[in-house]
Amino acid sequence: MTTPLFRLVRWLVLPLTVLLFLQWPLRDAVQAGSREANDLAQILFALYAACAITAASRAHQHLAAHGSRRFHPGGSAAAWALAVCLVPWAGWLLWSASPAVWQSALALERFPDSNNPGYFLIKIAAWLMAALVLIDALAALATTRRAL
Repeated sequence: MTTPLFRLVRWLVLPLTVLLFLQWPLRDAVQAGSREANDLAQILFALYAACAITAASRAHQHLAAHGSRRFHPGGSAAAWALAVCLVPWAGWLLWSASPAVWQSALALERFPDSNNPGYFLIKIAAWLMAALVLIDALAALATTRRAL
């Protein structure tokens, strides 16, 4: 089951691939634009990875704690792993990173090496990843409890 967000984000891999491919010719032949291509590729990759981890887990195509439901009838091992590992980790990451992400977004933080805008989007993507993992883990826990 894929959500509209995951269906949309999967298309980021195409411009990401093009940007990564263009870095070398831009640096060596054109001698301009390679840093901008790199910065944009970093933003696209961060957004893609933030969503892809949860999407792959939901599709049972990624190593995930709740993927063990296939091997443990009733899902008690998966529920234990979710409750002990993913929920606290994601909750802690959201709580501890929120001030830095908020400050970065308000300041529209730039990339340190190139001074190009957009670095704050990478921090937002990390926060988004933790939020999606937490939501998915809580949904899987609720489903597992209903099954018990």
